[in-house]
Amino acid sequence: MIRVLGKGLTAKALKDSLVDVELYDDENFNEYNLSSDEVTIVSPGIPPFNNMVKNANNLMSDYDYFSSSMPFSIWISGTNGKTTTTQMTQHLLEDYGSVCGGNIGTPISKLDKNSKIWILETSSFTLHYTNKARPNLYILLPISEDHITWHNSFKEYELSKLKPLNFMKEGEIAIVPKKYENYKTNAKLITYNNSDDLCKEFNIDKNEIKFKEPFLLDAILAMAAKKIIFDEIDYEKINSFKVDAHKIEEVLDKNNRLWINDSKATNIDATINALVPYKSKKIHLILGGDDKGANLTPLFEFLNDYNVDIYAIGTNSDKLESLCDKYDIKCYNLKYLKNAVEKINVNLDKSAIAILSPAAASLDQFSSYAQRGNEFKELISALSLN
Repeated sequence: MIRVLGKGLTAKALKDSLVDVELYDDENFNEYNLSSDEVTIVSPGIPPFNNMVKNANNLMSDYDYFSSSMPFSIWISGTNGKTTTTQMTQHLLEDYGSVCGGNIGTPISKLDKNSKIWILETSSFTLHYTNKARPNLYILLPISEDHITWHNSFKEYELSKLKPLNFMKEGEIAIVPKKYENYKTNAKLITYNNSDDLCKEFNIDKNEIKFKEPFLLDAILAMAAKKIIFDEIDYEKINSFKVDAHKIEEVLDKNNRLWINDSKATNIDATINALVPYKSKKIHLILGGDDKGANLTPLFEFLNDYNVDIYAIGTNSDKLESLCDKYDIKCYNLKYLKNAVEKINVNLDKSAIAILSPAAASLDQFSSYAQRGNEFKELISALSLN
């Protein structure tokens, strides 16, 4: 029998795909045989301090379980941009028999084992429980503070992201931020500080790419993957890619004022990246939600160089107000998204921008970042013509 801790998407996919699978959660864990050494797969959302994890033996990730049947694989991780980079890589390689999944879309238990390439968005949660499986090509985007509550510290979060390098073999390749250039691994390390470094390394002309940062870095990393595997650079194909909703999604209201839906920015690094292209503008910024214990000080140090007013929402709105006071940034502590949009509507002129880039998760007030973003767009659409 195979035992699975959790009853979410990954767990249900395992039960559908394998024979003799038993699912457990906190409610029925009393039925679990604590002395058994049967294979126990941990769903990625379950933290290491969970009672089930602490009392189970022979733990592994679904990546480990399928490691022997995994085809050539590209794993993509990092704090921000991994979803877009995964989607862009699949977009470039789909004609070569690739499929994508992992942390997005299709769980690996349901991916086609006969496909030539697996492109896997890979979370730190999965990597924490992975101790055998490895990618053939690892693409690591920059790492910044996120999921601190789950991992207990930034160091542990960072080590989870670097963990695949421990298992990679000679001849395999990892593209990682330059700060990790001395990390011990048998893989060949290609390091970068920015998009320009990667363009130089892979002979890519970024002027031929339609995306601006932060999507420019995602596009170049996807192109680097195709260059490594097939020695091809395809500007036309990458430029045909469409970015998902809720990522720096520009919306005009009835008064032709610019609002930006960046609801997927659930940590400070994502918010910082989203604001860079608008530095010359007056910015009305909606922040707040569940910040998962992250240190928000670097965000406010960054905002000191911007002409910005903060509209604080969510469970950390009081914390945001205190930081605004400390850094002398104008703050409206409004608690709820509807209140923030209404207040911005009064303050916003056509030369400025309004942006929802919360630097926090959404689950304190919404079912998902998508629901938060959709409500934001609905509120904008409902504004009257002045």
